Amino acid sequence: MKISVVVLTCFFFYACVSETTAQPTGEVGDTDDGIIQKPGGQDCGAAEGQKTNEQLYVILRELETKLRDTQTEMEVLKSQVQGNKVAFGASISAGENRENIGPFNTHTTVIYKKVYFNTGSFNRGTGIFTAPVKGAYYFSFSGHNLSSKAMGLQLMKNGQQMVTVVNHVAGNRHETATNGMTLQLEVGDHVYMRLYENTWIFDNSNDHSTFIGYLLFPL
Repeated sequence: MKISVVVLTCFFFYACVSETTAQPTGEVGDTDDGIIQKPGGQDCGAAEGQKTNEQLYVILRELETKLRDTQTEMEVLKSQVQGNKVAFGASISAGENRENIGPFNTHTTVIYKKVYFNTGSFNRGTGIFTAPVKGAYYFSFSGHNLSSKAMGLQLMKNGQQMVTVVNHVAGNRHETATNGMTLQLEVGDHVYMRLYENTWIFDNSNDHSTFIGYLLFPL
């Protein structure tokens, strides 16, 4: 829309100048019948007007091209800025009740029911974060458990273990462990938390067990 307005303005200017330059520019002299134009003056003025018209047309086309290029660059920058807004934060518990997850006889993806913040890339139904842009991301997590059973958590990227925390069996007390890492992700990469087999994790309304992540900068 902005491009169209500018181009129309330039075209109006172009038309006005064209009309002005098309007027006869030859010399005049006195005769018995009054003031007349000397031979050749009108032809000379028309030629100059045509040349000016052609120059203005070239300038107008160049301006239109530059405006379109600028609009394209602005759209790219807008997309980049919007893509930079990537973050989420969640915890396991979704209510006042205490909740133990596990133990299971196989590694299990952890589902985080309470989502504090999410720009849209974290799936609360699956517990999986999907990278919307290529970049450097930071993830951190915490896990809480009653140490009558062990707890083991893995930060996973596309099925591969990145970093872990482990609380070993240590009687009957509550323990918390945390870890985090910066990862380079491509568009579509998946990051999630996985609970080790035969271990468990605990949470309640105090939100001890959390998972957060955000984009540091695009690459």
